[in-house]
Amino acid sequence: MNGQKFPAAEFSGADLSCRRGGRTVFTGLSFRIVSGEVIVLRGPNGSGKTTLLRLMAGLARAVSGTLHWNDADIADDLCAHGARLGFAGHRDAVKSAQTVRENIAFWASLRGAAPTHVDQALNTFGIRHLSDIPARVLSAGQRHRVALARVAVSGAPLWLLDEPTNTLDDAALNALRDTLSAHLQRGGMIVMASHGDLFLPQARALDLRQTQPAAIAA
Repeated sequence: MNGQKFPAAEFSGADLSCRRGGRTVFTGLSFRIVSGEVIVLRGPNGSGKTTLLRLMAGLARAVSGTLHWNDADIADDLCAHGARLGFAGHRDAVKSAQTVRENIAFWASLRGAAPTHVDQALNTFGIRHLSDIPARVLSAGQRHRVALARVAVSGAPLWLLDEPTNTLDDAALNALRDTLSAHLQRGGMIVMASHGDLFLPQARALDLRQTQPAAIAA
C-alpha cells in the first residue's frame, strides 16, 4: 500500500476451455487486461467465475488454451506468476490460530512490505481494533476484511478477487472501493467476480454465459 507505480504489463488468456466435475464449464474464452484496468466477471452461479479466477492464479489447469503475462506463458514459471498476484477467494485462508495483525503481517513479510503498510491496511478496512484478537473468533465479514487486507499489502500488480463485496457493510464497501481505485492509479490490474457494482470507471464486463457450451447456456 504505497505510491510506487507498477511497470506497464499485459495479462491475457486465449481460447481457454475448462472442465469441472466431468462437465465443460466454459470453452473458447479469451480476455486481455492491461495496467490500470478492471475486468468484472459476470454470470450465474456455476458459470465458471471462480474456476476462471483459479486458472488465472495458476491454481488449476485448463483443458486447452494459454495464459500469458506479457509475452511469457505463466505455466513456464508458476512461482514468478504467484509472486505477481494477490488472490482472495471464497476460502479466505486466514489462519485461525493467529491474530488479525499476525495474519496480515505474515503476508506482508513474504512480499517485503514495510510494517507501516500493515497498520495502513488495518485502518483502511476498519479492523485495527481487532489486531490482537485470534482470527478464530472473527465473524465471516471480519475474516473477509482480513483476507482483503492481505491482498492490499501484497505489493502485487494483479489482484484476483472472488465476490469481494460479500459480507461487507457500507463502510467496508467504501474502503474497498477506495483501495481498488488506488491500486488502479498505480497501474495495477484487477479481475473480480462480482454480482454488485463498485462503480469503477475502468471496469469492463466479461459475461461467462457467452462462453458456455450450448447445452448449458440454453
